[in-house]
Amino acid sequence: MKNQLVLILGDQLTPAISSLRGLDPARTLVLMVEVAAEAGYVAHHRKKLAFVFSAMRHFAAELRTDGWDVEYVRLDDVGNSGSLASEIERFRRRYGQLPLRVTEAGEHRVAEILRSVADVTIVPDDRFFISSGEFAAWAEGRSQLRMEHFYRMMRRRTGLLMDGDKPLGGKWNFDSDNRNAATRDLMMTRPLQFAPDGVTREVLAMVTENFPDNFGTLEPFWFAVTRSDARAAFEDFVSTRLARFGDYQDAMLVGEKFLYHAAIAQYLNVGLLDARRLCWVVDSAYRTGKIPINAAEGFIRQILGWREYVRGIYWWRMPGYADENALGASRPLPALYWTGDTDMTCLASCVAQTREEAYAHHIQRLMVTGNFALLVGVDPAEVHRWYLAVYADAYEWVELPNTIGMSQFADGGLLASKPYAASGAYINRMSDYCRGCRYDVKSRTGANACPFNFLYWDFIARHATMLRANPRMRMAADSWMRFSDAERKNVRASARNFLDALQ
Repeated sequence: MKNQLVLILGDQLTPAISSLRGLDPARTLVLMVEVAAEAGYVAHHRKKLAFVFSAMRHFAAELRTDGWDVEYVRLDDVGNSGSLASEIERFRRRYGQLPLRVTEAGEHRVAEILRSVADVTIVPDDRFFISSGEFAAWAEGRSQLRMEHFYRMMRRRTGLLMDGDKPLGGKWNFDSDNRNAATRDLMMTRPLQFAPDGVTREVLAMVTENFPDNFGTLEPFWFAVTRSDARAAFEDFVSTRLARFGDYQDAMLVGEKFLYHAAIAQYLNVGLLDARRLCWVVDSAYRTGKIPINAAEGFIRQILGWREYVRGIYWWRMPGYADENALGASRPLPALYWTGDTDMTCLASCVAQTREEAYAHHIQRLMVTGNFALLVGVDPAEVHRWYLAVYADAYEWVELPNTIGMSQFADGGLLASKPYAASGAYINRMSDYCRGCRYDVKSRTGANACPFNFLYWDFIARHATMLRANPRMRMAADSWMRFSDAERKNVRASARNFLDALQ
């Protein structure tokens, strides 16, 4: 006799998830559902859809092996009503009005749906290092909300890369050691890839049939969709790429999609990997002399620091945070973000890679696609929806603050200390994109000038008053004022002509 219904969401694929803890499998019915409302609230990349659906189906099998009674509803099952709330009620009508238990949702939109369901107990998601309430307590009343301050607190709290109260290696942050440009003679391995099994092949066929017009190439499909394969992918990263990850984590090369990156965020964000275990494995790899400190610290900062920080910002500031637009940006998202149809090699390469892999690393997102949208003045809500749709690791709690706060400076500096605006010189320094590009990265104006150059200075001109008040941007704003009248006129004209054509 069942006395409890437990809903497992698609990003809660963890056997130790809090909603199952302490329950008797013999008296518990576990419900997992693929619903159209979740699959279609943005036009998700087809690889992302296939990954989540296949990982969910494999996790249901894992739970059954562990003795749980799982009701699993596929997207194309007869009777699937298409929404979480209605599926919960459908199964309550079938099995009786069982009380519902669910781990808190990762996205505000889903949390609102769950709060509307009758007789529901929502339990905290303790897969993170810090709760949203603890983050809010840390954040309240601070004059500056900087990730570095939060990160140091989290290092002390966990002991990761710490020697007592002091950071291993003598300093907290080795980011200055992590900015090497990559060269073609480096030996780089690819992330571990996995051939689709029968379950995944069924999912690929379903996605092909049901989402024919969604963005992205579906095959070849190589993501891990089981816990064991996800762990193997992480272990492969640790043994083959982590040692050089720190040195080259900001680098970009045409045709090199992964360099030394882990490419495991999608596994972590659905629950196939555990954040604590990842960090302690990397901590141990440094302490035993297998990797240098800049690699260990750079990796741990991404998870213990940045990932936890943006989740805290998200829950502290939602729902209003999604509507922030401090710079008043209003242009529509250019079509090239979907088509890749541009002569700008950097943008064309990043969009093509995104279309093929549902993946781009953080500098490609921040300093190429994000930088371009910032300089052009794209509505940050449109930029947010694009990032949420096209990347396999994108969930709103992690993607929205990265876009609104870090990439587009739409929160006016709550999250980032300055707009991450850059000219073509940055891209030229950190990549080889400019070498084969038809635009001249050294030219500031004219038909052949790199668009990043005149767009950067046009951005500075549009926001000069605000930027002059920012200590990290004052020099750029003052430099603009030292341009001759003729040069300023040419820059603005080049930007205007480019934007008119882009529109």
